[in-house]
Amino acid sequence: MSGAGGALHRPGSHAPSGRLASSRDRRSRDFLTRPRNCRRVRGVVPAVTEACTQHSVRLSPAVSTAAGLGSLAIAAVASWSSLLLVVQGRVIPGWAVSAVLLVVSLVLRWALIRVGRLTDASQLLRSRAKWARSGSSLLIVTAALGTAWGAVDDLISDAEYRVLRPAGPGGCTAVVRETSFLVTGNGEVYAVGRTGLALGESGSWTVDDGHRPIEAGTYKLSWGREGGHLRISGTSTDPVLRGGSSDIDCG
Repeated sequence: MSGAGGALHRPGSHAPSGRLASSRDRRSRDFLTRPRNCRRVRGVVPAVTEACTQHSVRLSPAVSTAAGLGSLAIAAVASWSSLLLVVQGRVIPGWAVSAVLLVVSLVLRWALIRVGRLTDASQLLRSRAKWARSGSSLLIVTAALGTAWGAVDDLISDAEYRVLRPAGPGGCTAVVRETSFLVTGNGEVYAVGRTGLALGESGSWTVDDGHRPIEAGTYKLSWGREGGHLRISGTSTDPVLRGGSSDIDCG
């Protein structure tokens, strides 16, 4: 014990100082290990209120540009190709498939640009070359025109899509698109496998006077081990002008 004016020292009086130092060390470690993009809200439990202002994952501008251009290129190619999709017995025309792909690619492109701006806007702007921006615009216009052309063509020619029965070996199915315009009728047949996707037509035909053989039932579909065969027949007044015999192979 010291004098009257001195301080009273007890055993273990240095403990508070040690606890404060340990607390400061823990806070320092938390600060160093905490992501830079997170902040702590005052007055609330830290474990609950740590909020990240942006994602820590960074995408390089080259990857973002390639992904955006690639998705737009797929939509553009699909819009001008002869494809169709069959889902649960319902036929989705190629222009509808390309429209969905175009919307998805635009959403993906917007998301990639947004992520790039959140991570490092200046780096993204520096890396996006003029040819990439021009290419994106060209692909968007190409896909939009192809989709619109397909939709207008189906509307003007009053296109009808039909799934022919029975199906062949392995679930191979013949899908027909019939159109008529002025005094001419046209048709295409597609071979659709288990995936439900046909990337191109297997055969086509032209009939006089806008006749539609599939709708009229003047056709014959037969299947064998190697695939199927579709034969179109006209009438005495509406003969088949071109085609009329198509092999169907889903292999």
